[in-house]
Amino acid sequence: MTSFAALHVPGRPLLLPNVWEFGFAAALAAAGCPAVGTTSLGVSAAAGLPDGAPSSRAATVALAKTLSSLDILVTVDIADGFSADPAAVADLVAELAEAGAVGVNLEDGRADALAPVEVQCGLLRAVKGRVPGVFLNARTDTHWLGAGGADEAVARARAYASAGADGVFVPGVHDPAEVSALVTAVEAPLNVLYLPGKVTVAGLAESGVARVSLGSGPYRAALGAALAAVDAAREGTESLVAPSYDEVTALLPE
Repeated sequence: MTSFAALHVPGRPLLLPNVWEFGFAAALAAAGCPAVGTTSLGVSAAAGLPDGAPSSRAATVALAKTLSSLDILVTVDIADGFSADPAAVADLVAELAEAGAVGVNLEDGRADALAPVEVQCGLLRAVKGRVPGVFLNARTDTHWLGAGGADEAVARARAYASAGADGVFVPGVHDPAEVSALVTAVEAPLNVLYLPGKVTVAGLAESGVARVSLGSGPYRAALGAALAAVDAAREGTESLVAPSYDEVTALLPE
């Protein structure tokens, strides 16, 4: 199987679907998708918990362990690490790696603010020191939180790469000039969030992006489709096309 790092090719980005449960991941594996990520919103919502809250740690680990049986590479969204203690965050990543995860996302967003750069770099160093083989994707929420803009994104991405991050993730960035500036300024592969109507995978590829994540989009789309199916039944209109019962059960362990 191709290594996860090798899938990050600037100009030929890895399109990474984000999952929140086994069935969707199994369907992607059956379709030949090489890798999936988890989505903190989907995992948290499925467990009835706030997005990215420390209480969602157990659900995050449980999903990673469940996905380990699939023939697909898995990277896990661990939000801010569910702890301010670098050792605890490193322990979590070690547990996920032992369960079969090949990568993690670790973000610097803290509620409505960004963690100090030196604090976030300390977390990154702790993780890479404990689990050097994991693909550590360092996310900065400069654009997501509207905190700092393009220059701050570049500065943080460079600092995180210097601290050992294998990739950098800047969700919310979509201006081609800003994307290109990040690609040029940072040696680590750039990960961008797919934003319908604002970016295209082809356009991001032209800018040199190495990974395009779908984030919570598939989860929110699934909710929309489920609600539409209920409305179709209520109104007697044609329902949405969906996999059959047998097709879904065929994806499940025997």
